[in-house]
Amino acid sequence: MTHTQEFLKRKDIEFSARRYGIDAMSAMAQGLFASLLIGTIIETIGTQTGIDLLIQAGGYAKSVAGPAMAVSIGYALHAPSLVLFSLIAVGAAANGLGGAGGPLAVYMIAIAACELGKMVSKETKVDILVTPAVTILAGTLLSVLFAPYIGKAASSLGGLIMWATDLQPFFMGMIVSAVVGIALTLPISSAAICAALGLCGLAGGAAVAGCCAQMVGFAVMSWKENGIGGLVSQGLGTSMLQMPNIIKNPRTWLPPIIASLITGPLATCVFHMQNNGPAVASGMGTCGLVGQIGVYTGWLNDIAAGTKAAITINDWMGMALICFILPAVISYIVCELERRAGWISEGDLKL
Repeated sequence: MTHTQEFLKRKDIEFSARRYGIDAMSAMAQGLFASLLIGTIIETIGTQTGIDLLIQAGGYAKSVAGPAMAVSIGYALHAPSLVLFSLIAVGAAANGLGGAGGPLAVYMIAIAACELGKMVSKETKVDILVTPAVTILAGTLLSVLFAPYIGKAASSLGGLIMWATDLQPFFMGMIVSAVVGIALTLPISSAAICAALGLCGLAGGAAVAGCCAQMVGFAVMSWKENGIGGLVSQGLGTSMLQMPNIIKNPRTWLPPIIASLITGPLATCVFHMQNNGPAVASGMGTCGLVGQIGVYTGWLNDIAAGTKAAITINDWMGMALICFILPAVISYIVCELERRAGWISEGDLKL
């Protein structure tokens, strides 16, 4: 047992929730952002402006989503260079065979292939052959055996959530908004979760609402402590910055959670806000305004598909209220009530 532990330590293989559930998943979200998401944004701009170069660039970026995710995961797992580069092929196989649930297949299979590759890395005199061969063959075999089923399971779960949201938009709007928003603030990746489940439609709109409630809510309610710097870093960056303060005083989390419970059903029932753009955008909120760009891209997709006539004033009003105005107002009011009740003290939200 000691020999095995020493071997794993030497290979930097750590079986932990943090390594796989936080580091790897967060890195996967970055890989998605640097390929599928930014590619969609660039392609959308190209389509709207008629610039063919942007359309082509966006298409190329979207086409390498699988490899980008796999390499990002390998980077988070501290993969040696030969393992890291070999994960390009693994990501392509897992994403291609995983279908609509490709991101989850890439996540699981890239981790397994990476760790197997690390085990044999630099263990032989022909490392240049052995390490890439083991990584690619293991990843491809796992992709052939499991990726279609992983992808189908993820797609089915995402489809079930979206079906339930269409069926019960009020209650599911609350649940999806609150859960995805909480995931965004926790040190895990809400974007990766939404991408893995293919969360779009009304459920995607509720997810956007929940993420915005967390980011805009914390940005506004902590204005006194953090000023303009905190407003920007949380409102356009991430509400995850508040996790240390939440651990110290969990009551600081109530205002944005309450905001998400209100804006979620408003998004689904009143404004019928949907994200029919990239699923990863559902879990991004106001981070770089990616959530809003995803909703806008979805509008364009719906118009192109003939399911939407045009972008209306109601659409823009709904986005403004759900993503910015209501999260700010609700979170600020609830926070002030908590301050007066002594639940939140001066400095509790200081970054």
